[in-house]
Amino acid sequence: MSEIKIEKPTPKKLRALGVEKWGTWECEPSTFDWSYDSPETCYMLEGKVKVKTPSGVAEFGKGDLVRFPEGLSCTWTVIEKVKKKYLFG
Repeated sequence: MSEIKIEKPTPKKLRALGVEKWGTWECEPSTFDWSYDSPETCYMLEGKVKVKTPSGVAEFGKGDLVRFPEGLSCTWTVIEKVKKKYLFG
C-alpha cells in the first residue's frame, strides 16, 4: 500500500483538478482515528495537521495537496483549525 503523498501544487494544477468544485470540510483542533474506504485527495486552505500511520507521521498544512490511499488507517491530530477541499475516489 502506498503512503500519504504531499505536494505543493501550482494554480494551474489546482484548476485542472477542479478543486473549486470539491466539497469543503472544516475541523477545530482535535485528535481522532480515521480509515479510508476509498482514496481521498484534499487541498489544504487553512490549518496544520499531523497524521500518524503505521509507518510514520506526515505533517501538512495550508497550500498542500495531499493524497491518502484506500485502506489507510491513521490518527489525525488537528493542530490549527483546518479548512480543506476534498474529493473521494
